[in-house]
Amino acid sequence: MNITPIKTERDYQRALKRLEQIFDAKPGTKEGDELDILGLLIEKYEEEHYPIEAPDPIEAIKFRMEQMGYKQKDLVKIIGTKARVSEVLNRKRKLSLEMIRSLNKKLNIPLESLVKAY
Repeated sequence: MNITPIKTERDYQRALKRLEQIFDAKPGTKEGDELDILGLLIEKYEEEHYPIEAPDPIEAIKFRMEQMGYKQKDLVKIIGTKARVSEVLNRKRKLSLEMIRSLNKKLNIPLESLVKAY
């Protein structure tokens, strides 16, 4: 086990290749420990160099609707009137605090996704 910090893209690619080689290592073994440490180093490098932004609130709502097979009419019970749902989804009306709480509770959309500016 020769683990070094991941500082460059070359180091990152080398670490990914090694991770692939030991991916099925058994926990508690030398390679299993290497897998754990390498995974943490790769995760840290990716967080710094390849951050994933949370989607904007409307895209998060649309994505969740698609996952659940919902149509706009299904949001009436959650957001309010049909007109209000349309305004929100077309970005003509901002989400209220009450709407955000309801979407979080009933559609299980993370609050972080719903409060981001759009």
